[in-house]
Amino acid sequence: MIWILVIVAVGLVIWVISAYNGLVSDRRQTMNAWAQIDVQLKRRYDLIPNLVETVKGYMKHEQDTLEKVIQARNRAVGATTVKDKASAETAVASALTGFFALAEAYPELRSNENMIQLQEELRSTENKISFARQYYNDIVTSYNTKLEAFPTNILAGMGDFKPKDLFELEEPAAREPVKVSF
Repeated sequence: MIWILVIVAVGLVIWVISAYNGLVSDRRQTMNAWAQIDVQLKRRYDLIPNLVETVKGYMKHEQDTLEKVIQARNRAVGATTVKDKASAETAVASALTGFFALAEAYPELRSNENMIQLQEELRSTENKISFARQYYNDIVTSYNTKLEAFPTNILAGMGDFKPKDLFELEEPAAREPVKVSF
């Protein structure tokens, strides 16, 4: 009888350790997934000033549009939380969409080699952001589910594990990738 209690106790201890380590691992994965999004967003933010500089000479009368793009970029660079970053991304996507729509009116800009290269880099970055965002949201959903599911929710409460926010864009139009074709 005592052996059965010892086996059950050892099994329970092993399960607690395993479940706790699983929560720690998932929390680290969410942090890594967020870092991957951050890397791609930084890449995008680094491309925006180059893009604006490339078109400045062509779009002299469109200074307001260029300023909106730079302001949205600066706001996004300064955002720190997932919610702030998602909100700032909505503004960046909207500003870039307006920027590219306006840039279509300049035929000489469409044939500019630097503009074509930046356009391709931005398209590639947009795809990487989309995949990183999807991966992050998948990991966060799994992590948050473990935090709510019994019996790991007991360990989560004792271990100070907090739910993470999904990276959701506020406006439906911002959910679409930025159109960068001319």
